[in-house]
Amino acid sequence: MLLTGRRLFTGLTDGVVEDWAVEIADGRIVAVCPCAEASSRDDIVDLGEVTLLPGLIDVHQHLAFDASADPVSQLDVDDDATLLLRMRLAAQRALAAGITTIRDLGDRGYVSLALRDWFRAGYENGPRILASGPPITITGGHCWFLGGEADGVDGVRRAVRERIARGVDVIKVMASGGNMTPTRAPHESQYGTAELAAALEEAHAHGKKLAVHAHGAQAVADALEVGVDSIEHCTFFTTDGVQADPEVLARLARSGTAISMTAANLPGVDAPYPAMRQRVEAVITNHTTLRASGARVVCSSDAGVGPNKPHDVLPYGVSTFLPRIGMSNAEALIATTATAADVCGIADITGTLEPGKDADVLVVAGNPLDDLAALHQVVAVFARGSRVREPGGERRLLKTTD
Repeated sequence: MLLTGRRLFTGLTDGVVEDWAVEIADGRIVAVCPCAEASSRDDIVDLGEVTLLPGLIDVHQHLAFDASADPVSQLDVDDDATLLLRMRLAAQRALAAGITTIRDLGDRGYVSLALRDWFRAGYENGPRILASGPPITITGGHCWFLGGEADGVDGVRRAVRERIARGVDVIKVMASGGNMTPTRAPHESQYGTAELAAALEEAHAHGKKLAVHAHGAQAVADALEVGVDSIEHCTFFTTDGVQADPEVLARLARSGTAISMTAANLPGVDAPYPAMRQRVEAVITNHTTLRASGARVVCSSDAGVGPNKPHDVLPYGVSTFLPRIGMSNAEALIATTATAADVCGIADITGTLEPGKDADVLVVAGNPLDDLAALHQVVAVFARGSRVREPGGERRLLKTTD
């Protein structure tokens, strides 16, 4: 198949080229070339007045949470079979919005690995899933109900090794409390540098990245000190507000540590947690400072944790949040494709449109380099070369010739 459209954004540069084509064979990109070079072929799929760009990558989702006002209660009543089916629907919803890769950073009972393997085996078209299994947390700590409790350095090491044995793609550790677990407040630390260093050593020994949940200011500082691969949230919560040490902000910018800002939200829908609603402006101020200082920033969603975060919400983070912290349209797109792929450790297989990579392609009406709202006008999605079933009517604008 030769996929063509009016514009092409490869993710390798900050501009688009016009009238280029992407040649796809066996699920991978074979060539990217001007349409004129392939005009005589009979396998062309011409999508018309559209822009082709890499599929979006959400580096922080929770497919096990149902994006309701009380996702924990729903999770409590679902058995594993029901949970798997619900997660399948959530993943397909994300894919229909152009999210071709999901990094799932917390499930129950390793169910996300079963879904990952189902899609990977080709039984059904779905997004690429990178799964952490149950996040590692202290006894009674944040998200303890997911089954990842571990205490002390030795306990953390055992927990990481268990996940490696299970076949996870990434290790997730809760360095601080969180909003959905009342037993440990977001600003309170759960692990210190000793436990985080042990988790990092074990993860890297097996070629896995370590993603660390850190809301509290001390937890952020500890994660930075250890040199973890990504800091999730990075909100600098205190007891009653937000307070970021300017020196820590400066060190974060210099460190190269990925900062996963879980800032994609559905417009007009408030977060269910008062602590987050009250602190959001201060958090955005710090994120703006980090971005301006050259920090390695990606926007993610934390999808599933509330009605403001359905599993297809990431495009709103690209179109609304990233420009707010000072990114250009091109920078916002690259942050959620090429940079996000690098953060996940999969830059060799996806994140840009270039020969040798998987054919993960998002096709939108209009030009997102001119207006990022084009991301919400999905025409087609291809995951590893296979076309996804058509999105809902509000997103379906153009028909293709295939």
